[in-house]
Amino acid sequence: MGKIAPLLSSTRFFFCLLLCIPPAWPACPQSCQCTDHSGAVAVLCSSKHLDEIPKDIPKDAVFVKLDANKITQIPNNAFKHLNHLEELDLSRNAIEKIDMAAFRGVADGLRTLDLSNNLIQSIPKEALVKLNAKIRLSNNPWHCECALQEVLWEVKLDPESVNEITCQTSVREEYVGKPLIQVLDSGVNFCNIHQKTTDVAMFITMFGWFTMVITYVVYYVRHNQEDARKHLEYLKSLPSTQVPKETITTVL
Repeated sequence: MGKIAPLLSSTRFFFCLLLCIPPAWPACPQSCQCTDHSGAVAVLCSSKHLDEIPKDIPKDAVFVKLDANKITQIPNNAFKHLNHLEELDLSRNAIEKIDMAAFRGVADGLRTLDLSNNLIQSIPKEALVKLNAKIRLSNNPWHCECALQEVLWEVKLDPESVNEITCQTSVREEYVGKPLIQVLDSGVNFCNIHQKTTDVAMFITMFGWFTMVITYVVYYVRHNQEDARKHLEYLKSLPSTQVPKETITTVL
């Protein structure tokens, strides 16, 4: 019995290692924590002073939290290998730029995407239009113009935060500081404003070219008239014996 007791104790210790200690994911990003959340892999990287998207997020990750970091950009194909991704939190970073193919590969499965509380002023429509996810875009320094309006028309916004999408700057000064949805609901169409601005610019450009052409034609005619006058005066100054009368008549 004296030998059996240590054996049982070692067995219990082994099973405790298996059951009590959470499993480790060898591909888990440094300084992040990877856990099993209700049978799904959750990658927790909140407040880890990250300045870029980790490249070694486990490919079977379902929940990824990258909030409260120092990430400034979401490059193309940043999450392409995460075929099971359903929830992605990128809030409270310093994101300024989102590339067109930033979310390529996760469009079908992604259910929620949080981009709130960043430094985003504009975003390419192509980056979001294929997503089926509910998207949070609140509390960013948005520049309200046609491109942003088209984004809002195409994506599925989180209804709880939609009124917090505010115009920090705008193509029209009177809309600065106002919720974008409120501005659009009032009947404003930024794309019409953009079209009118483009039409005016095109008209001014065409008028400038037309003025240049007219100026050149006038100059050309006057220059030729002056040359003809000088030539005629020269012919008249020649002795009449050297210049046949009909030549002068022809010039006249």
